[in-house]
Amino acid sequence: MIETIKKVFKVAVTGGAGSGKSFVCNRLKELGIKIISSDALARETVAPGSTAYEKIFNYFGAKVFLSDGTLNRQMLRRIIVNDGAARLSLERFIHPEISKLMQQKMVQAEQQGNHVLVVEVPLLFELGMEEQFDLIVVVSAAGKLRVKRLMDRDNVSRDEAEELLNVQMPDKEKVERGGFVLSNDGSKEQLIRSVDQLYEKYFNNKQKESKILDRREIIL
Repeated sequence: MIETIKKVFKVAVTGGAGSGKSFVCNRLKELGIKIISSDALARETVAPGSTAYEKIFNYFGAKVFLSDGTLNRQMLRRIIVNDGAARLSLERFIHPEISKLMQQKMVQAEQQGNHVLVVEVPLLFELGMEEQFDLIVVVSAAGKLRVKRLMDRDNVSRDEAEELLNVQMPDKEKVERGGFVLSNDGSKEQLIRSVDQLYEKYFNNKQKESKILDRREIIL
């Protein structure tokens, strides 16, 4: 029997809201890395007809849904930042489903022949998923910058943005627990250069090694 040796290098990109996780992942995608997006996973998890969708509807009611039946994320966010019990309930509804879907996507990525895989996992430490990855990249940014970015991105008030950050794990703790830290306190160009350095240090060689491994054969 001839078997090809394959080893997927799994990387988690995490960080608080407004830190720049998606920007980092998009740059790595441009460099040819397979990305699993947390936003895409979350949207699929709460799609109409899903298990999480039904639980959210039963708990929060129709007020947290738009006219097309999709989730009104902005309204739901306002509710959970001011209601701890509601936030915990929402987490119980969606986190197990997101984790399950993430595992499925990771297996699919491996089956498709990817040797390097990046997964955007905002709640990596909160969900205790560190051991599932070979490298943890934390995207960090100053609190004031993150508030401004959230205000611009989500069209929310300063108070709403600050409230969201206040219910998340402190940035300092994420940095201390991460394996590689990308600082996003400067320009987009500076962050791109940092991501490119990350790519050269960890990803480029892994991709080259994978091509060599694909050519190796074991006779059993």
